[in-house]
Amino acid sequence: MLDYFHNFAAMGLTGLTDFFLPFLIVLSILVFVHEWGHYIVARYYGVRVDVFSIGFGKELFGWTDRSGTRWKVSLIPLGGYVQMFGDTDPSSSHNKYEMTEDNQTRPMTAEERRVAFFTKPVYQRAAIVFAGPAINFIFALMILSCLYVVVGKPVTPPVAAGVIVDSAADKGGLRPYDRVLNINGEKVESFSDIQKRVAISLNTPLDLAVERNGEILNLTITPEIQTMEDRFGFSQSRGMMGVLGSDSGVNVNDIISINGQNIQSLDPEAKKSLVNAVLGKDAVIELPKGNDEAQKLHVRLHSHAETGQDDTKINAVYLTETSSKEIVKYGFTDALTASVKESWFIVKGTVEAIGQIITGTRSASELGGIVRIGAIAGDAAQNGMIALISFMALLSINLGLINLFPIPLLDGGHLVFYTYEAIMGKPMSEKIMDYALKCGMVFLIGLMAFANLNDIVQIIL
Repeated sequence: MLDYFHNFAAMGLTGLTDFFLPFLIVLSILVFVHEWGHYIVARYYGVRVDVFSIGFGKELFGWTDRSGTRWKVSLIPLGGYVQMFGDTDPSSSHNKYEMTEDNQTRPMTAEERRVAFFTKPVYQRAAIVFAGPAINFIFALMILSCLYVVVGKPVTPPVAAGVIVDSAADKGGLRPYDRVLNINGEKVESFSDIQKRVAISLNTPLDLAVERNGEILNLTITPEIQTMEDRFGFSQSRGMMGVLGSDSGVNVNDIISINGQNIQSLDPEAKKSLVNAVLGKDAVIELPKGNDEAQKLHVRLHSHAETGQDDTKINAVYLTETSSKEIVKYGFTDALTASVKESWFIVKGTVEAIGQIITGTRSASELGGIVRIGAIAGDAAQNGMIALISFMALLSINLGLINLFPIPLLDGGHLVFYTYEAIMGKPMSEKIMDYALKCGMVFLIGLMAFANLNDIVQIIL
């Protein structure tokens, strides 16, 4: 296992720049977007905003605008907040006094009550709170739509170009060149759709509709759970079906056997001749898997050499006739539709994964904290700006979703308070809200501590 902690320590300042700096930049942007959602709707409804802070703790620098809002960047860059005038009690609903400079309370003036948060109708307060998570989703849709229009979306056809022998796909009847049309009734448009849906399903049986030689077949495949480690040593359980995409290639010299015939001892030209003999035909090849292991695949090999299949000089063969991965650019409407679908899949997958952790199907050790997110952000940054922007969209969706959870202290918890107030015609009692907030704080602190401890344990062990 790659020991990320020691590697990061060895990298020193470079490690900080390559990994945590991109994370802090991405997080700061997303925090600004989230808090700006609260801010802009609050201003729309006439609420005075006293502070707009990126980060917590001591102010590093800032300025005060003409409306009296103090915009500042604070010492601890792991979040942010908007402080609205009159927003000081648990429900943000019934504060009646303003604190003076000598820490004394006094009745609010009529003008102060007009711009105070708690005096606004419950639907306006709910809209202000909901605006934070909502704009995270809108921001993600904007990012993804712009990428799909300007850069395009990499698309690999949903074709099982190679099937691992004795894998879940092989046992379920999937064969090379089968095109997956839908999974559990949901349309599949690319190979990545197959990977994502299988990964989140763990070992739940999946109903697949596949096209084979013009015929539609219905297969039931039960993925196998595999625990995988990324290059930082963080582990995650995934459902694995055992198929390879159409953009996969094979080095001829790596092939151990073809249809049971060992070819390792043959010279390179003899190997190429045997490979040429099975091009375009169904065959079983054996390849090294790592750790002195081998893996057999059902394939139909092809050469992309211009001279055709009789060329004995080929060094690589492919699982399909052409490397069919392409960048598809969308018009604005199609890009927005694709972005909505992608965002919905992320939301659905996140909720399913959390449900699996709660029920014990997925290990709670997969919960990641700041270190893991920082490592992923750094990895994305090293893969280029497009990868980093895509990661930002993913994180924005998750930030919006998590903030909608009905947990006190989060936006979702406040929305629960406002829903009660709207139904009952009066705010929830101070005592109950205070108790709920304390429980919520204990829960969130414990959850964050557990997630970050997971990161540290997996890094060190």
